[in-house]
Amino acid sequence: MKMTKRQKMLAETLDAEKLYGFDEALTKLRDLASKKFDETIEIAMNLGVDPRHADQMVRGMVSLPSGTGKTIRVAVFARGDKAAEAEAAGADKVGAEDLMEDIQNGNVDYDRIIATPDMMGVVGRLGKLLGPKGLMPNPKLGTVTPNVAQAVKDAKGGQVEFRVEKQGIIHAGLGKVSFSDDELKTNFKAFTDAIVRAKPSGSKGKYVRKVSLSSSMGPGLKLSLEEVQGA
Repeated sequence: MKMTKRQKMLAETLDAEKLYGFDEALTKLRDLASKKFDETIEIAMNLGVDPRHADQMVRGMVSLPSGTGKTIRVAVFARGDKAAEAEAAGADKVGAEDLMEDIQNGNVDYDRIIATPDMMGVVGRLGKLLGPKGLMPNPKLGTVTPNVAQAVKDAKGGQVEFRVEKQGIIHAGLGKVSFSDDELKTNFKAFTDAIVRAKPSGSKGKYVRKVSLSSSMGPGLKLSLEEVQGA
């Protein structure tokens, strides 16, 4: 997508080295955002970890109080009453061996896959398919659970997974440009607080090294680390 003259002008006036406050950065990003679609406000955090070491992995779930602005598709592996609970909670697809075969046939159009503990023997056969996509149910993330109804509601209601990449960076969407400043700031605080709490035992020295905010099509603006409590 080509930038308008106004967007180019704004981009050229941005100081690549300046550390912005959250509110100022958000104002700049709104000015630069496309008017043709509702862009996502995204956060990137550079952490002082090497995720190749198990004691430096940063991974978990966090609920964004204002939601994500995205429609989340959820599949659930469950039988009987648990399957009925998942359907009632709004799961997009519920099944057992039939769901496994559907996924094996290439139908993996889901953002979250949840399973009851007794279904992991079935789900385990999908490891090579789901693992690389980050969709494999995991007890530590709450996606292997007997409480499938709550897990579905959490996924639909703004819960996002975070996982540090090889370069020590975590990316996530905080909501849409159309969200209010307060909604985005609340999500920002919830997300950064979760990352600070997830600091692994093997992290040495400075943990949160850099934080930047961007929109889907916009530039990244560096934030002052004072915006991140506990950094």
